[in-house]
This record gives sequence, structure tokens and C-alpha cells, in this order.
Amino acid sequence: MLHRIADRIAAEAIELAVLGVRDNGTEFSMALKAEPGSAAGTFRYYAEALDKVAGEVAPTAPDVLGLVQRMPVGVVGAIVPWNFPLMIGAWKLAPALAMGNSVVLKPAETASLTLLRLAEICSECGLPDGVLNVVTGSGAEAGAALAASNGVDVLAFTGSGATGRKLLEASARSNLKRCYLELGGKSPNIVFADAPDLAKAAKVSAAGIFRNSGQVCIAGSRLLVEASVHDEFAELLQAEAEALRVGDPLDLKTHVGAVNSEEQLRRNLSFMDMARAEGGQVITGGHRILEDTGGTYMSPAIVTHVAQDHALFQREVFGPVLAVTRFETEAEALNLANATDFGLAAGVWTANLSRAHRMVAGIRAGVVHVNTYGGSDNTVPLGGVGQSGNGHDKSLHALDKYTDLKTAWIQL
Repeated sequence: MLHRIADRIAAEAIELAVLGVRDNGTEFSMALKAEPGSAAGTFRYYAEALDKVAGEVAPTAPDVLGLVQRMPVGVVGAIVPWNFPLMIGAWKLAPALAMGNSVVLKPAETASLTLLRLAEICSECGLPDGVLNVVTGSGAEAGAALAASNGVDVLAFTGSGATGRKLLEASARSNLKRCYLELGGKSPNIVFADAPDLAKAAKVSAAGIFRNSGQVCIAGSRLLVEASVHDEFAELLQAEAEALRVGDPLDLKTHVGAVNSEEQLRRNLSFMDMARAEGGQVITGGHRILEDTGGTYMSPAIVTHVAQDHALFQREVFGPVLAVTRFETEAEALNLANATDFGLAAGVWTANLSRAHRMVAGIRAGVVHVNTYGGSDNTVPLGGVGQSGNGHDKSLHALDKYTDLKTAWIQL
């Protein structure tokens, strides 16, 4: 059944991508791959994985048989954000179904169309009524009801830290359901002077923060650059940012689509005001554009001279705004990388293999990219530490969230 669902998602990929773009403004070229493309792959991955997951036989005394079995948790509540609803919804739905659970899934208020269509696809593929339920509504009503329900056994959430805290409180007040929270980040992208290709690093780093208008949880929103190449790299990065075409997300020539909503755009622009007030230097972008279209578009912004105590260094914008900070030594770079409460992702650009390993070991983050930014697939987990949350989506490790362990102790 999971294979059939994957096939249907792939067959309707263009329609699903357009449906999602109309909801959240992601540029079509990215949406096609990241939404239906990723979702179909996720369903296929767990379709293949589910019969490879077995229990255990414990090394007990000879007259005892100890069995450890994986059991479905029961009902999974999933609350997903608006930036990549189909992709993130599949990350939670596919492994939960694979382990034998039922799911109640709540999309974001501003991006529910693709997940409603996914519910129809699942039904058309033979998933029994009631196994998947997509419930729209506001977080304050539908989301809060899901979090407070005694009938929900596990809650899986991707979104803001403020909402994550409310979900934990609701769990404590209700049935102590397990809560797995992916809460975003303020991810450092570190460029050393010995990076193998500064031009490539600038191009990839620009994509790592500006794609989908910066509305990506792992976006490399803090750029840390070694002082000796700071000015050169800033110029390369500025050229990359200014070459990006911002506009209609359904235009195939567009590189960067729309900001999700007026509210999000106002938030982005307020961070630009804070950056200027704190001494940051805006070298490009940072203002509303194409206002005559009626859309919510923002020019990619690069702010240099961002100090560790600045709001732009510490707080997640979730928009096309890059904070640039220079460093002198490897130790300083590591300290700056770890100088926020978040710990979701990071990037390191260096030709020194030993340094790369030291940085991977030292950076507090769930994923560290080396000489690239943003690459992964279903074989590796995605999750964070600190205030970026707990638990993991993707990979076989995601299955742990949706199973309980049961021990059978059998006297022979």
C-alpha cells in the first residue's frame, strides 16, 4: 500500500507541486523536487524498510527465553509547518503507518492543500477509513485539541519553539504523551580561508539561505568567514545574491519565490531594522519588492559586521536574511558556531581533513555538512539538539518514535 501511495504521488507530481506553490510561494523548481519528489521517495523508503525491522532475542539464562518485540504506539498526532508541508508530512506519516499506527495530521493554516490531496490519495490506494485523518484548522484550536487529547499516544511536531513548549505543557496536563519536536535553528555556515573553492562555496551558501525565501529549517543563516578571506567572500556572495531572480514562483525562470504571508514578511523586515540599529551593515537587499504584484516578495539580504550578541546572530528569522560574522582562528569559529541556543545544522568549508573532523565533532548540531550545504536523503536522520528539539525524522531511526518495546519473559 505504501508503494501504491508513492506511485500515485509521483504520477501527480506536477499537480501536487503547483498546488503547494499556490499555498506557500516556494519556487516551482524547488517545490517539484522537495515536495512530491521527496514525499514519494519517503513512502518508498519505508515501504521497503518495514519488513526489515524485527524484534530481539535476549541473551538470557538457558532456561528462559527473553523476547523484545516492537509494538505500534497506537495513535500518532502530527503537526506540520507551511514551508514544506508534503515533504515533512511524509517524514512523519510514512514511518508511522509502516509501524502499524493510525495518524491524525494537522497542516498549517496557510498550507493545507497538498496534505488534503494526500489524504485522498491514501484513501484511493486502499488505506482503510480512519487510519489517516487530515484535520485543518488553527493551531490554537485544532492543534491544541490534538495536543491535549488523551486518545493521542505520540505527538510529532515541526515548527517554532514557542509552540513546541505549549505542546509539552499540553502533554503534561493530559496523558503524558511522548512529544518529538523539530524546532528550527540558527545554523552556522563556516568558511575557512583554505576552502577548496571559494566561488563554489559562495554559490552553495547563497542557495543554502535564500532558496524558498530562507524558509527552510536548516537554512545556513549565520555565515562565519575567516578574516583573511572575509571581504573577498562577501563580494562573491553579494554577486550570487544579486543574480537571483525573485518573483512569481510558478515562473520556471524564478530562483526565489514568495514569502509565505504578510505576517512573515513584516517579521523579516523587522529583523532588518534591528540589524541596522545594532550596527550591522546591509550590503545588499533586505526590502520588499514587486509590491505592485500583490505578492509578498523580499530581496535576499546580506548583513555584515553582525556581533555575537546581536538579535540577527541569536534569533531565527525564517526569511532570506544572512548574518555575516568574521573570525580569526579555528577555536573562535567553533565558539561562535556554538554560541546560540539552537543546534539543528551547520556547514564547514575547508580542504583540511583533520580540521573538518574536529569541527564535525565540536559543533553542537544534528547534521554538519562539509564542503556542501543542505544535502541528505532518507538513509540519514534529521534532528537537532538544544532548543532545536529532540527525536529524528528520516532514516530507520525515525521508526523508533512510532513503536513501543514489549518484553516477553518466558520460563522454559
